[in-house]
Amino acid sequence: MLDVNGSALVEFRNVSKTFDDETLVLDNINLAVQKNEFLTLLGPSGCGKTTTLRIIGGFEQPTSGDVLYNNQSILKVPPYKRRVNTVFQKYALFPHMDVYDNIAFGLKIKKESKALIEDKVKSTLKMVNLSGYEYRKISQLSGGQQQRVAIARALVNEPEMLLLDEPLGALDLKLRKEMQLELKSMQRELGITFIYVTHDQEEALTMSDTIVVMNDGVIQQHGRPIDIYNEPMNAFVAKFIGESNIMDGFMRGDFRAEFLGRDFRCVDKGFEKDEAVDVVVRPEDVDIVAPEHGMLSGTVTGLIFKGVHYEMTIDCGGTVLTVHSTDKSEIGGRVGVSIEPEEIHIMRKSQ
Repeated sequence: MLDVNGSALVEFRNVSKTFDDETLVLDNINLAVQKNEFLTLLGPSGCGKTTTLRIIGGFEQPTSGDVLYNNQSILKVPPYKRRVNTVFQKYALFPHMDVYDNIAFGLKIKKESKALIEDKVKSTLKMVNLSGYEYRKISQLSGGQQQRVAIARALVNEPEMLLLDEPLGALDLKLRKEMQLELKSMQRELGITFIYVTHDQEEALTMSDTIVVMNDGVIQQHGRPIDIYNEPMNAFVAKFIGESNIMDGFMRGDFRAEFLGRDFRCVDKGFEKDEAVDVVVRPEDVDIVAPEHGMLSGTVTGLIFKGVHYEMTIDCGGTVLTVHSTDKSEIGGRVGVSIEPEEIHIMRKSQ
């Protein structure tokens, strides 16, 4: 997706990347990253998201295409001259230095004054909630504290953009969730661009202004989290972002789809008559009713308590639906299933 108005901070223009073994990692990527945006590159391992990040940082060069920063090509600009800093998954902190010296390292390389370094380090430590930790050894810090030090070391140099390569991957679940909110809050406070790499869909939905879903070196969808979740463009996105029931169907006309052996009203139009389509229904969008009141009925074949809801699998004449509901029916019970038109999402079959 190109920014035709030229206001993007970073633009990828027809960027491809092939490694020496002829493996195609990025396939003609076009992407615009706006100023002050929290953009997440989301996808499975090997989809090209980290390579995209490394190209922005200057650690990789594209095989073809161009990368612009503030409307200027940066392909010949070395990493240390880019106003971009990176936080890695393993933090890459210096174990022989204390917290202060780790954060001050880049400023000392720039030969900044001692007074300026002290002022910047202390203000940055306050920003990441580590005031008073200046002289702690890295080995004395928890994983979450080490992650904050890594972020502080990147932010103290006042970059225009922060690149984060799965920085929460080593943390436990509770701390991950806490740090997701802290990072988003930090990004809003700083007003700089964050580009975040993850394979965790919940993390992407929680933190991002924009999500770029990638697979096999290709951008599958690019947009707001709510749009990608509610209107996936293809079966891959529907499967990767949240849980989905994906079924074969046919468009019998505008606003009318056939699947699960019957006609349903929907909100989609513009398809060929009787065109084969993929039908997506999210588990939480299936209503469980009495068998005699359902659009169709089925037998409960699985039941799991998930805390805030029950996850049930329901066999509807050979097609098994996953349903999330605060109501439950025991395994073997008969239930009715009802699906509202706006909860049915129609996608063209992938080529």
